Formats: sequence, C-alpha cells, structure tokens
Amino acid sequence: MRHRLWLGLAWLLLARAPGAAGNPNTPRRPRSYPHLEGDVRWRRLFSSTHFFLRVDPSGQVQGTRWRHGQDSVIEIRSVLVGTVVIKAVYSGFYVAMNRWGRLYGSRVYTVDCRFQERIEENGYNTYASLRWRHRGRPMFLALDGRGSPRRGSRTRRHHLSTHFLSVLLS
Repeated sequence: MRHRLWLGLAWLLLARAPGAAGNPNTPRRPRSYPHLEGDVRWRRLFSSTHFFLRVDPSGQVQGTRWRHGQDSVIEIRSVLVGTVVIKAVYSGFYVAMNRWGRLYGSRVYTVDCRFQERIEENGYNTYASLRWRHRGRPMFLALDGRGSPRRGSRTRRHHLSTHFLSVLLS
C-alpha cells in the first residue's frame, strides 16, 4: 500500500498540467505580470537602425545619433500589463500614432499614446499601437535608415526598423 501511495504521488508530480508547453494542439496560457503595472523607467530607446528615438521641443518624432541629447531621454510608463506610454522627458510630449500610422508628439495623454510593448526573441523591444491597426495588422513604432519615422502601415514585427533596445541612462 505504501509503495502504491508513493507511485501515485510521483505520478502527480511528474504529470504535466493541461495546456503545458510541448503540446502543439493546446493554446498557450496567458502570462500575468501584475508587478509591472505602474512601472516608470527613464531610458533611451536605441533603434536597430542605429538611431536614438527623440521628440524635439516642437513635438516632432525622429531619430538622432547623438547619444547624450536631452531630447532622447524617454519615460516609459506602464499603464496596464504589456501596455506602455512613451513620453519625452525634456519636451514633455507623448509619442502617439494616428490612424494613418504617422508618429507625432502629443501634449496631452490620449488613447493614441498607448503602445503594446513586446520583448522579441532577439532581445529587442517592439512597440505596436494599441488603438490602430492597418488591414488587421498591428502598426509599429519604427525609425528608418535616415532616422525618420516610418509609417506604421508599412511596418511589421520582423522588420529591423521596429526593434529598439531600452538603454539605461549614464
């Protein structure tokens, strides 16, 4: 009887829960990160196209190669799990995306200012507009090879122009 109890306990410990990883037919369980809500980070966002994201005092969103510029200090505030708001500390503008996928600086916080932050497999972060989509696809924050913002309707998750590193301030 004791041996059966031991085997039953071992089976319970080793048995996989329904929906566990490894079974392609079961959906992934949603991950919850409540400890990340309300988190505020001061960073510089460095694009894989070698530009730092900046919002100048007139509200124009663009890239700069100068790493010590005040315009490139960004506040990333988590408003919900996986949802962030990006604000330029120096100019006070929020990074926003309109329905056509154009990036702009907004003086006030609106629903256009919310982005879904995702850490990709390569370690870079992508930021997709939470409100707007183009033909059912998400529109991403992106800087092209000249530092100009790309229209969100022309971006995809796998494009290198949408990949950003969150760099600590030095």
